[in-house]
Amino acid sequence: MSQLLILAAETENPLIPPIPELVVGLIAFVIVFGFLAKKLLPNINKVLDERREAIEGGIEKAEAAQTEAQSVLEQYKAQLAEARHEAARLRQEAQEQGATLIAEMRAEGQRQREEIVAAGHTQIEADRKAASQALRQDVGKLATDLAGKLVGESLEDHARQSRVIDRFLDELEEKAEAAR
Repeated sequence: MSQLLILAAETENPLIPPIPELVVGLIAFVIVFGFLAKKLLPNINKVLDERREAIEGGIEKAEAAQTEAQSVLEQYKAQLAEARHEAARLRQEAQEQGATLIAEMRAEGQRQREEIVAAGHTQIEADRKAASQALRQDVGKLATDLAGKLVGESLEDHARQSRVIDRFLDELEEKAEAAR
C-alpha cells in the first residue's frame, strides 16, 4: 500500500487536466462561443425582437380594435336611441293623423246624414204637395159630379168650380191646423 501511495503521488492529479489539454479546450470554447455570439445570438435576438414587436403590435391592435368596437357600440346605441325616438314620433304622428281622419270622417258622415235628412224632408214635402194637389183635383171633380147629380144639372164652369173647391179645401185645412 505504501507503494501505491507513492505511485499515486508521482502521477498527476486526476481532477486537474494537463495544461496542453486545458489550452486546447479553452481555444475550442472561445471558437464555439465566438461562433455562437456572431451567428446564432443575433438570429436569436432578431427572433425575440420580432416576437416582442408582434406581441406589442397585437396588444396595440387589440386595444385599437377594442377602442373602435367601443366607439361603434356607442354609435350603435346612439342610432338605436334615435331610431326609437323616431319610431315614437312617427307613432304619435300616425295617432294624431288617425284621430284627425276619424274626426273628419265623422263630420263628413254627419254632413251626409243631414243632407239625406234634408233631401228626405224636401221629397216628403214635394210628395205631400203633389198628393194634396192630386187630392184637390180628385175631390173637386167628385164634389162637382156629386153636386151635379144632386142638382140635376152639369156644373161645368171650371173657373168657378176651382174657386169654390179651393175655398172649401182651404177652410178644411185651417180647421185641421187649428185642431192640432
